[in-house]
Amino acid sequence: MTFRLWLNSTGTDKVFKAKLTWPVRLNICIGIARGLAYLHEESHMRIIHRDVKASNVLLDENFNAKISDFGLAKLNDDGNTHINTRVVGTMGYMAPEYAMRGHLTTKADVYSFGILALEIVSGISCNKNINYKSETEEYLNLFDWVS
Repeated sequence: MTFRLWLNSTGTDKVFKAKLTWPVRLNICIGIARGLAYLHEESHMRIIHRDVKASNVLLDENFNAKISDFGLAKLNDDGNTHINTRVVGTMGYMAPEYAMRGHLTTKADVYSFGILALEIVSGISCNKNINYKSETEEYLNLFDWVS
């Protein structure tokens, strides 16, 4: 799994590959979940990120996760239960109701987080085909493989 390392001192991003232990993976997932909980429930405006994926998670030197790249984020006031909007984001991470109908709620970020957690646990990218042969399909993606 490749993550960008967030370096405070130089302000530059570096890509590296690291063997992540289970406690480190768990800590990364918890950090992302806490970040999403803040965006969805604790900030003054409800923020829906719309593009939660590994390349939008920065890790500091202690592997603490920071959500980044809010270019696609949508602000939502508490009165709205959902937003109907143009679909943007990365295929493979988008919630089905958002990808098909443009129906955006905080649940879309939670779905994306679930796909990201599967990637972190399995070490397999959601957009890479898995060499697995079943009776009906020669290759499966990560979501189909686990379901």
